[in-house]
Amino acid sequence: MRAYRIPEWEHTAEVVDVPVPEPGPGQALVEVAGCGLCHSDFTMLGMPAEFGRALGWSIPFTLGHETAGRIAELGAGVTGFAPGDPVALVSPASCGTCAYCVRGLDASCPNAPAGRGFGRDGGLAEYVLVDDPRALLPLGGLDPRTAGPLTDAGATSYHAVRRAAPRIRPGGTAVVIGAGGLGAFAVQFLCLLTGAQVVAVDTDEARLKVAAELGAHATLVGTTEGTAAEIRALTDGHGADAVLDFVGVDATIAAGVAAVRPAGAFGLVGAASGRLQSPWYGGLPRDGEVFTFQGSGIADVQEVLRLAETGRVRNNVDLFPFAEVEAAYKALHDGTLQGRAVVTFGD
Repeated sequence: MRAYRIPEWEHTAEVVDVPVPEPGPGQALVEVAGCGLCHSDFTMLGMPAEFGRALGWSIPFTLGHETAGRIAELGAGVTGFAPGDPVALVSPASCGTCAYCVRGLDASCPNAPAGRGFGRDGGLAEYVLVDDPRALLPLGGLDPRTAGPLTDAGATSYHAVRRAAPRIRPGGTAVVIGAGGLGAFAVQFLCLLTGAQVVAVDTDEARLKVAAELGAHATLVGTTEGTAAEIRALTDGHGADAVLDFVGVDATIAAGVAAVRPAGAFGLVGAASGRLQSPWYGGLPRDGEVFTFQGSGIADVQEVLRLAETGRVRNNVDLFPFAEVEAAYKALHDGTLQGRAVVTFGD
């Protein structure tokens, strides 16, 4: 089968032919219909060997952690599914039995740093092997060609909103910095799950137009030093109940933290390696919280799929056949996409 793989550390990915996996006991083989692309894939291409090995990653591996398809074959002992069933795949690995997993915090499982598409074979291939039935989620009426982004971009944004929601008062304000793929989902979830005024911030006016169509009550251009003041002006000087930063550079972190009211929350989701250059006193929201995380849990994915199937969440995607996988990554890198890039198979 064809697969888009990283052959060795600090090497570009390439299309190669590899054997189709065979499912053993407790495993399932999924025929991939569509796999979403993510900016984090670019980070993996330059991953130093010592860092990757410390995370428990193995080389070579196939990229792609936003995967959906249909059951092709089931190994012994796997129940509840049949060949042909449409499924979405949870990408992070988790044991299901540790102190985190039993509390529904499987994204914090010690196994989570490695997963499908990051350190293990992912969905940018015609078939993918699933070694934990917990990672198979029924898609119902959702199209497996386009559902992949719901499992990561959608679920990560949902996790952020769910985490910040207790700090958001009815009639308060929630801010989304970075209205791209994840931010667009966050706007929708904030509108669905809170009674807040939702403000979208981005340097791209086209993204802000989409955010407004998705429910944002106000939009602001730019993430400069003036952004925090603009947010405070929208809130009668009080600041936002919650700011979710899906960019993560120095400027967005500084603006986001400065815009949070006392007892509010700042969530850092974007992984652009920014830092907060601020004294602890007067630089952080009083009696508030600052949190960060990567990925999401199985329950987050389940909730996002349910919301999408009932039509309450819009999943904007740009489709590329597998033969154009490198063009899809270029469009992602250049910022020319209208939605999430999804590579499809069987076209």
